[in-house]
Amino acid sequence: MGVSVPRRYGPPGRRPRGYGRSMESVRGVLIDIDGVLTVSWKPLPGAVEALARIRAAGYGVALVTNTTSRSRASIAQTLSRAGFEVDAGDVLTAPAATAAHLAEHHPGARCALLNSGDVGADLGDITVVDDRPDVVVLGGAGPEFDYAALNRAFGFLQRGARLVAMHRNLYWRTDTGLQLDSGAFLLGLERAAGVEAEVTGKPSRAFFEAALSRLGADAEQALMVGDDIESDVLAAQRAGLTGVLVRTGKYRPGTQRHASGAPDHVVDSFADVPALLGLPQ
Repeated sequence: MGVSVPRRYGPPGRRPRGYGRSMESVRGVLIDIDGVLTVSWKPLPGAVEALARIRAAGYGVALVTNTTSRSRASIAQTLSRAGFEVDAGDVLTAPAATAAHLAEHHPGARCALLNSGDVGADLGDITVVDDRPDVVVLGGAGPEFDYAALNRAFGFLQRGARLVAMHRNLYWRTDTGLQLDSGAFLLGLERAAGVEAEVTGKPSRAFFEAALSRLGADAEQALMVGDDIESDVLAAQRAGLTGVLVRTGKYRPGTQRHASGAPDHVVDSFADVPALLGLPQ
């Protein structure tokens, strides 16, 4: 139990990137929410206390989430009621990153939105239409992702619309088990239409850079803590952060064996992160 560091990945004698990096240089901690702090919005054991200890020690904190069913304000309110000391300014969502991406790369575009949940507050002033869109925007999966909706999106793409996806997550964990997410449908749309999506949330490098900018920290001064080895941890490491994988949420036995790389650190849960940072008990 507790903190562990992978030591047997890659060529003999070669240690994973980030291994041995001093935690004294860390100024900020990026944290996924679902599967790390909570499952189905219920706090995981020790998570509330661990976040409070990290904040009390003076670290900057950014909650970076691909959750697409709630706005930043709604997420912060739910977490606050669960005992976490957070506000909307601490939260960076994939929908908010999508709005910024559209404003920069597709200004004034007509967008067809396929998403489960109400994230209008985070999408800002984007123009949502039902027909002849310039961009198809794919959010989080739910009952709305039926054949008719996906086939309609496929038709728009065939007629030249661009494809923007809030994330590539294949599944997430709820209190009833793993559930399919929109990444599973995104793969099919890309393959069928012969297009590649512009991804705005994790694992997009721009998403991590936006979080670092909010904290005023460089990549080498930050940890990313997540339960998705590819989208959270390895993507953060490719962006220059130190990656920390937790064995909660969507983590499953075999996760590391089948991944495209090795996490810098592995811990049992977010409750172990203060110890990883060297904070006193």
